[in-house]
Amino acid sequence: MNILDDLRLQYKTGGMTQKLIFWNIGFFLLSLVFFYSFSSGIFSFPSWIALSSSITTFIFNPWTLITFNFFHVGFLHLVFNLMVLHFSGRLFSTYFTDKQLIGVYVLGGIFSGITFVLTYFVFGKSSLLLGASGAIMAILIATATYAPFMLLRMPLIGIVKLWHVAFVILLIDLIQFPLANTGGHLAHLGGAFFGFIYIKLLQKGTDITKPFSALLDAFANLFKPKKKMPFKKVHRNTTKNNVNSFQKEKDITQRQIDEILDKISKSGYDSLTKVEKEFLFKAGK
Repeated sequence: MNILDDLRLQYKTGGMTQKLIFWNIGFFLLSLVFFYSFSSGIFSFPSWIALSSSITTFIFNPWTLITFNFFHVGFLHLVFNLMVLHFSGRLFSTYFTDKQLIGVYVLGGIFSGITFVLTYFVFGKSSLLLGASGAIMAILIATATYAPFMLLRMPLIGIVKLWHVAFVILLIDLIQFPLANTGGHLAHLGGAFFGFIYIKLLQKGTDITKPFSALLDAFANLFKPKKKMPFKKVHRNTTKNNVNSFQKEKDITQRQIDEILDKISKSGYDSLTKVEKEFLFKAGK
C-alpha cells in the first residue's frame, strides 16, 4: 500500500478531527501555490479569503466568515493550531458526534469572526484575520465546560484537570491581548465564549448545531449519484451450504474490521500493523 493509499485510508477512518486537519493542511498547500511570495517570504491573502474588519469589504465578502478559519499565515501558525485541534478534537469526540464537532468548529469560527469585526469597527481599527484558532478554542472550551474535571496526563507536568488546561490557554490570551495580535486574541475569546454558550444551551436541551448539520446533509446529498434500481436476480440453484458458507465468511470479515476500528479508536491509526492497514484498505474498497 503506497503513501497516497495510506493517507486516503487515514482520512476515511480517522473521524472528523482527522478530516479537519487534512482540510487545513490542504488549504495551506494551496495558499503556498497561489498566495505566497518566495522572494519576500510572506503571504498575501486576497480580501475574498481573509476576514476584513472593514464593514464595506466584509459586506461584499460575507463568506470570509468561513474561509478565514481554514487558512494560516505561516507554517508555525498552522502546526500549533493543528496540535491544539488534535488535542481538543479527540477530547470533544469522547462525548459528542462528528456532526456536532464540525458544527462547533464552523459556528465557533463564525462567532469569533463576528467578534473580531464588531470590536474593530467600534474602535475604528482596520485589519485582516486568518486562522482556525477561534474555531479550535470553541471546541476546547466546549469540552472543558462539559467535562471540566476530566483527568489528563501532560508531559513533564503530570496529571491535571481539563479546566486547568483551558484556564491557562485563556489566561495566555488575556495577557497577550494588549501586547500584539489584538484581533487574533479577540477572535480566540469570541470562540471560547461560543463554546461555553453551546454547552449551556445543550444542557438545556437545545443543540444549535442541528440546523447546520441538516444543511450539510442536504448539501452533500446534492452531489451523491442517484442509485439506479437494479434488476432482481433469482438464483434457484443456490444451496443452503453455500449461503451458510458465505455468511460465515462475511461475519469473520466484519469481525476483523470491528477489531481494527476498535484498535484505532483506542490507540490511533498509527498503531495498526502493515497487514491490518492493507486489510482495512481492501475492505474499504
